[in-house]
Amino acid sequence: MTVHTSRNHPAEGDGGAELLSATARDLPPGRHQFHKERLMAQIHDMRQTERTTPPAPERRRRFPRPAVALPLTVAGLAAAVVAGVTLTGHDGNGVQDAGPALTTTVGAATTKGVTRLLDQISLAATETSASRPTVRPGQYIYIESKSADSYVRTVDGTSSLAGHPLHTRQVWKSPDGTKGWLIDPAVNKSPEGETLSLPDEQGNTPKPSLNGPSYDYLTKLTTDPDKLLAKIYKETKGQGNSPDQEAFTTIGDLLGESYPPAGLYPALFKAAAKIPGVVVVDDATDAVGRHGVAVARLDEASGQREEWIFDSKSHVFLGERSVQVRRNSGDDGLITPGTVVYTTAILERTVVDGIRQTPAATS
Repeated sequence: MTVHTSRNHPAEGDGGAELLSATARDLPPGRHQFHKERLMAQIHDMRQTERTTPPAPERRRRFPRPAVALPLTVAGLAAAVVAGVTLTGHDGNGVQDAGPALTTTVGAATTKGVTRLLDQISLAATETSASRPTVRPGQYIYIESKSADSYVRTVDGTSSLAGHPLHTRQVWKSPDGTKGWLIDPAVNKSPEGETLSLPDEQGNTPKPSLNGPSYDYLTKLTTDPDKLLAKIYKETKGQGNSPDQEAFTTIGDLLGESYPPAGLYPALFKAAAKIPGVVVVDDATDAVGRHGVAVARLDEASGQREEWIFDSKSHVFLGERSVQVRRNSGDDGLITPGTVVYTTAILERTVVDGIRQTPAATS
């Protein structure tokens, strides 16, 4: 789907990319990667079912079966995901099928102090990125996070608001983006996770882009904020609910699950300061309960506000969340103001010497 972090998935070939670009634009900010991995895995399973003559071998599923009967077509599945139909169930995964939805108090937003705050964040980003380990050939970028979400769950024609509880996500990526590993109980059936390495199952090796960047790709991007923002607008033209919102989301996704080089990291915040509609929320909480100040923007079409959360003193990036601040009739009014549609917290972002190696194993 319009996925801005690690969006190249082994099931993306054979028309998948076209489907993603056509369906993902209405997804809430921050949900792109989560939905893409699950959607593309099920598309792959469906195609395997259609192409295999019984008796078919037992197939691994990357996520549980849908809680409702979905038509066995790619378009039908994609429509279900965009509409918010749950793609979860009890199929051996480590994430509970359905729990209570996440809620919060909608914080007040203001345009006052946006530029000053982003200047402070940019300065902190310069210091943070300068102290990060250098990525060498053969090493892997390791990112560990905690995430949770709320969604519309439909069973036997009845819809209700539910949530997936907080769970850990670990991802490893080589600098060139061709090798990787993912452990996420919301996506993988196996607790050991599975490969993200390329080429994919159709033999394709997608080229890195803003919608699926590798570290090597990011090192080649301009660090001039005006030129960087112009590139973002150009490459995301026609995506999302508006050009400004898509630009904001693109930068936000780069903050979450990538490893921006030293010069690029502060430039991202300077570019964000130039996007119309950016506001400050004085108090916001990430997925593990850390309070901070948020740089945010409201998506007028969905009524959801994407919030990037930073430590109030150090201005270090903590995580992000998407909060419903205006009622949206498209989901039958179930996702009411105050619903936390998606939340994540970055716990670790570093470089390790081997795939599936963790910082603790090297200390």
